[in-house]
Amino acid sequence: MHKKTALIIGAGPAGLTAAYELLDRTDITPIILEMTGDIGGISKTVVYKNNRIDIGGHRFFSKSERVMSWWKNIFPIQGKPASDDKELGRGLPLVTECSTRPLGSKKTSIIPAPDPEETDKVMLVRSRLSRIFFLRKFFNYPIALTVETIAHLGLVRLVRIGLSYVRARILPVRAENSLEDFFINRFGRELYRTFFKDYTEKVWGVPCSEIRPEWGAQRIKGLSITKTIAHAYTKLFASRNTTHKKIVETSLIEQFYYPKLGPGQLWESVADSIQAHGGLLVLNAQVCKLEAENNRITSIEVRNTHNGQVARYQADYVFSTMPVKDLIYAMGNSVPHGVKEVSDGLIYRDFITVGLLLKKLKIKNKTKQRTINDLIPDNWIYIQERDVTVGRLQIFNNWSPYMVHDPNTVWIGLEYFCNEGDELWTMKDHDLSRLAIKELSCIDIIAQEDVLDSTVLRMPKAYPAYFGSYDKFDEIRNYTDRFENLFLIGRNGMHRYNNSDHSMLTAMTAVDNIIAGRTDKDNIWQVNAEEEYHETST
Repeated sequence: MHKKTALIIGAGPAGLTAAYELLDRTDITPIILEMTGDIGGISKTVVYKNNRIDIGGHRFFSKSERVMSWWKNIFPIQGKPASDDKELGRGLPLVTECSTRPLGSKKTSIIPAPDPEETDKVMLVRSRLSRIFFLRKFFNYPIALTVETIAHLGLVRLVRIGLSYVRARILPVRAENSLEDFFINRFGRELYRTFFKDYTEKVWGVPCSEIRPEWGAQRIKGLSITKTIAHAYTKLFASRNTTHKKIVETSLIEQFYYPKLGPGQLWESVADSIQAHGGLLVLNAQVCKLEAENNRITSIEVRNTHNGQVARYQADYVFSTMPVKDLIYAMGNSVPHGVKEVSDGLIYRDFITVGLLLKKLKIKNKTKQRTINDLIPDNWIYIQERDVTVGRLQIFNNWSPYMVHDPNTVWIGLEYFCNEGDELWTMKDHDLSRLAIKELSCIDIIAQEDVLDSTVLRMPKAYPAYFGSYDKFDEIRNYTDRFENLFLIGRNGMHRYNNSDHSMLTAMTAVDNIIAGRTDKDNIWQVNAEEEYHETST
């Protein structure tokens, strides 16, 4: 009897979730083809001299109960304080026991909640603080109407923001044809120009007027000044334990879960489980060719990026998380000219992280939150200053104290947005580090003499862009959807700015469809399209 096989292109959250679900719920054997030597995709964790870098920052929070339960089944929630919480005496909403169900098992067990000081496979409960750095001052992210915000902006600018918002509510842009229209309708033109325009254009490299509004709809839908005011009011009366409250916009969540050693630790654990239960993981496997017959993908040809050897795998099902442009290219000359033309016009934004190890930060903690060595408590900081090119700053100490080898040092990541092949992308690592140090020194966040070490990481095709030929993307979707055993899932697989939970849900839904015998893909494309759903991580 033929044993069915699913070829899964990519070992990021979507691909690994698909493989795990197939092993857990079907008799289909997954074979994961990963082009790199890493696990986790953009959710991987890079280790540099025992310090750990989270590529992009990943808060483990979701509006989906299914995803939240899935994460907690892999890594149970902590039952004792982490090292920094213990040292500072910080109170946390800890649990005493957790439920767990091993892959392939029908039985759920109750176990004591783990102690992060004694075990690594544990999900921490962390406090969220993201702020905007603008005019050499901190503003809450998202913008909150506090006395501090009013003082930083000044009365004149605040009045202009208020009047502009009122105008936007009374006379909105009727047809939202661009991201600029989207922002103006929700925040008013003045607030858009103050806090959204420059940063967004730094991220994408093009004017907001040239970006489709879908990006805003997927990243901050449901969030507005009205809801920000309502949140500020209800916060006065709400419990601190907001991790799992569905009434709060995701961008406003004050607590989140986080694997002790970073997101890559969780996905590496998932990959280990998959292999232990019969799944196959092939690293350094570049997909060269997809062969099809009668609207079904029949096999995939891959080339080992280390030795050049070519292998061919038979497929009953194919899950693709690879960039759509690469997928269409691998499908060869059978692709219609119009579809190929749209694919060639798809654009991606690439990403560089410069890790800096420091003795300390120059900027001081003026919040009421207590931290180790009085470090500012931010998870990440959006750099809105126009005189530097850095877009965002992560402080890894605050994501998890176990990300940093020496707790008396500060481990940060500076995030630069660029295009593969441009001046930033091709800059030598040493020069990139010098640029990062110079820019943070320029805006008084660090002192150059406090830098101990640095490293540079590049992540190609990190962000699928909502411009270029994106407005014709349905031509690609209509073509790929006709292959009944081909499932496009995940961020790059669907050319959609999905977060890890959205990516996981597309994989889960695809497996649901196989089990149910459903051949259309509409419900997969509906993930992260409904208005009440919101973002959770980068």
